[in-house]
Parts: sequence; structure tokens; C-alpha cells
Amino acid sequence: MARTDLPTGTRIVGVYYATSALFTLATSIIWGVNTLFLLGAGLSLFEVMVVNAVFSAGQLVFEVPTGVVADTLGRKVSYLIGIASLFGSTLLYVAAARYEWGFAGFAIASVLLGFGYTCQTGAVDAWLIDALDHVAYDRPREQVFARAGMLGGVAMLSGTLAGGFIGQVNLSLPYIVRSVILLAAFALVLVAMREIGFEPRPLKASRFAEETRTIARAGATYGWNNPVVRPLLFVSAAQGAFMMFFFYSSQPFALQLLGRSDLVWVAGALTALFGATGVVGNALVGRAMKSRLGADPTRLLAWCSAATAGLTVAIALVGLTAPAAGDIRSFAAMVVIMMMFGIVFGVAGPVRQAFINRQIPTAQRATVLSIDAFFGDAGAMTGQPALGWLATRTSIPLGYLVGSLLLGAAAPLYRMAGRGSRDPQDAAKARDADLPV
Repeated sequence: MARTDLPTGTRIVGVYYATSALFTLATSIIWGVNTLFLLGAGLSLFEVMVVNAVFSAGQLVFEVPTGVVADTLGRKVSYLIGIASLFGSTLLYVAAARYEWGFAGFAIASVLLGFGYTCQTGAVDAWLIDALDHVAYDRPREQVFARAGMLGGVAMLSGTLAGGFIGQVNLSLPYIVRSVILLAAFALVLVAMREIGFEPRPLKASRFAEETRTIARAGATYGWNNPVVRPLLFVSAAQGAFMMFFFYSSQPFALQLLGRSDLVWVAGALTALFGATGVVGNALVGRAMKSRLGADPTRLLAWCSAATAGLTVAIALVGLTAPAAGDIRSFAAMVVIMMMFGIVFGVAGPVRQAFINRQIPTAQRATVLSIDAFFGDAGAMTGQPALGWLATRTSIPLGYLVGSLLLGAAAPLYRMAGRGSRDPQDAAKARDADLPV
């Protein structure tokens, strides 16, 4: 029975929604202009992808150590450290452009940026699930993640759209605005988030290596050695290898199709539209889970993976068959296909989040989720420079064709996870969940 002095599950979910939405608003305000900002600072497209890969490498290095922080000092502490790091690294990006520090300056800032994100990945979801379990919140987790995804999509829509218009004035301004919003997010987390269902414990510097080994072993036990979770880790690697390249290369690709490299606001609007379609996908999660495909979450996820692979091929063909730069019909076709891609991706996200969380014990949740993110970082670290090199030497659409193979590879991996499930009730739980329709 939940203690009376604890906040209700509804309040916990509300805090999760508010903090996640504000964090997404802050981070997304540069997403629509980041590639253009780096190109404007003198980097080539290949160097932009390498800088992004350095960011992923920073995440790769820090995922497990920051998981140790989250599983000892607490999820809230880890989140606050992450926001503070993002604040500093964002200002460092501005300084690198202002003082012409070149590739090296952006690479250093990207490492710090990667550290900040790893403090957030895993920790926030772990805080939410532990807190809801502790107060016996009886609503399905898919519902919470779907609605959080919708709010996050709205925040992303607002952030990227605002960033595009602000960037039209000066490409550095979105980074300044982001820093201000991060300060607000820090204050909100500090005041509103309360550690519930998890007992923080001290972390001494002399014991950090031992704690890291202990938690890494637990992560291996409940992650790598789990027949359900292990295929999901490879899915993260495959999707990570392509999605970051796809996201950031779509901005210059869209402007190439338009033949107008000066229309910065279009890049922001396109990214915002992608976020909006993700909201639509989140809203359709309930219907999807009640469909025949939704009776087995891994079957639904496999279908989504195959669909996104096919849509990626379609976008590539638009670029390869465009008659010339400045063809509005090719640009419109790309936008429509990207909208369809975003909807499917928006359906898959909450389903995957709920599914993987059902496989992990409370004590190791933050660590295993960090390991999942670790695999995504590893994929992004290798995929971005490789696809960036290919796009620079040939074309962005050819990079998309190669990336579609990575997205398609996720489908059999999801089915493998479904076959390895030790919970015969898992599909029934998902099917019978009282989700919004």
C-alpha cells in the first residue's frame, strides 16, 4: 500500500511530462539548424558528421560511468549534472564558432555534450518507472510513454520551428536561447523531481572503479545475457548508425532539392514537421496496440522497422531521380514521405520503451537502459562518419539507400526478441492495456 506522504502517481507522471517536455524544448531548438551552423562555421559535411560522431563517442565512453552515478547517487542528481553539462557545452559551441576554433573546438564541445546526454539517458525513465511502481500506479506504462512522446513532439515542434526562424537572423542565437531554457529546466528538476522507489547511496571516488565493475556486471546479466534485451541492443546499434545521419543530413538535402541554401527557416520547419508527425504516431499507439499486430509488441515493432526502411528507400529515390536542384515537386515528395516516416517512428518509440522496461529489474534499470543507449551510441559513432563520407563522395540519397539496410535489419532482431521472451503474458498485457485511442 502506498504511503500517504508520497505524491500520487498522477503527480509523478505530471513531473515527468513537464521536465521531459522542457528538456526536449531546450535541446531541440538547435536541431533544425545545427548542420547549417557547423557548415557556416567552415566545416564540410563529412566534418559535420565526424563532429556528430565525436558526440556519439563521448556518449559511448560515459554511458556506463554515468549509469553508476544514477544507480548510486540517484537519478535526480544524474539528471541535474546532465543539464548543467549541456548548458556549458552549448555555450562552448557558440564560442568555437565565434573564435574560429574549427573542428577541434567543436569536437571538444561535442564530448562534453555527449557526457551531458548520458547523464539523462536511462536515468529519467528509471526514475519514472521506479516511482510509479512504488506508489502502485495502475495505468499502463505504454500510455505514459505515448503521452510523453506526444508532449515531447510538441516541444520538438515548437523548438525546431522557433530555432529555424531565430537562426534566420543569426545561426548562433538558437544556441543562446537553448542555454536560457536549460537553466529553467535545471530549476524545475531541482524543485519538482523527488527520488521515490529508489534509495540513493554514497559514491566514493575510491570505490568508483569497483562500483562500475559491479554495475557493469549486473548490466551484462540483465542486458547482454537476457535473450529478450540482447536483440534490442543490436536494434539500437543498427538504428543509431543511420538515424543521426538521416536527421542531420535531411536539412541540407531539403535545401538542395529546393535550390535555396539561404532558407534556414525551411530546415527548421522541416525538422519541426518531423516532430509533429511523431506526435501523430504517438497518438496512434493505442490503436496500434489493439490491432492484430499489437497483440505481440515485437511483431508491431518489426513491422515498423520494415516500413521505415521502405520509406527511406523512397526518399533516396526522390533525390536520385530529381531532375534538377530547385524542383519543388521533388521537395514536396520528400516532405510527404518524411511525414509518413515520422508517424511510423512515433508509433514504435513508446511501444519499445514499455517493452524493454518490462524486462529489467528496478535496481539495474538505469544501467541497462544506459547500455541500450551505449549500443545506439556505438552505431552512431561509426555510422555517421561512414555515411557522411559516402554522402560527401557521392550523394546524400546513396547514404540513405545504405541506411535503409540498417533499418530493415531491425525487423528480424525484434522478432528474435519476441521469441526469447520469458514472460508469456507480455503480449496479453500489451494487447489488453487500456491505452488511449
